[in-house]
Amino acid sequence: MKIILIRESCYMKIALIGYGKMGKEIEQISLGRGHTVVLKIDIDNQHDLTVDNLSKADVAIEFTTPATAIRNYRICFKAGVPVVSGTTGWLEQKPLIEKECLASNGCFFYASNFSLGVNLFFELNKVLSRMMKPFQQYDVAMTEIHHTQKLDAPSGTAITLAEGILSENGSKKSWTIESPKSNEELYIQPVRKDPYPGLHTVKYDSEVDYIEITHNAYSRKGFALGAVLAAEFCPGKNGIFNMSDLLKL
Repeated sequence: MKIILIRESCYMKIALIGYGKMGKEIEQISLGRGHTVVLKIDIDNQHDLTVDNLSKADVAIEFTTPATAIRNYRICFKAGVPVVSGTTGWLEQKPLIEKECLASNGCFFYASNFSLGVNLFFELNKVLSRMMKPFQQYDVAMTEIHHTQKLDAPSGTAITLAEGILSENGSKKSWTIESPKSNEELYIQPVRKDPYPGLHTVKYDSEVDYIEITHNAYSRKGFALGAVLAAEFCPGKNGIFNMSDLLKL
């Protein structure tokens, strides 16, 4: 079966906020889909991220760091430019940013992971968690493996998976990356080693067997494609969006 990815917008002018490995991958996919990159912001030219410069773009794609993401979003809102972001590690301020976006009549598309496969995995994770709820002899735990350049732990993807488990299973009340202090804590083991782009495993273990689901990313290309599809989704829209909106899950 061939999957056809349909654009929801015409060719666009894109601002890339963050021009590391991910930014460069996004650039290549954007150009391949007929878009133009009109602004590139990296650590060496952050002063170029201005309202005037952003006004040249139809949409901004932001992959930076938790320390800079909030400022970047606010500049995009002020410029009236939709922003697509995959930066993790700042989510305690997400309600505030969403409120500011709505107040400015802006568009904010956030995902902890833009991979199409991962977002299907999120849904599978919730279904499995719901199925396992009556079978408390199975204890659930998670492992996530990323490259050594990843700054936050656990990953945003792992947190999204954990939230899915907590909402559907009932046996776990919170997650932790430390040794669990009770059976109500969901253990997430973060591992950092190269060259992993991202591997996430959810395991239900009992005395007699275990059930396991895994998503393994071969490269950053899947993440980059999802980010560009999100950017194509945003122009002309106002509000808060995520991959469920894009994929109609």
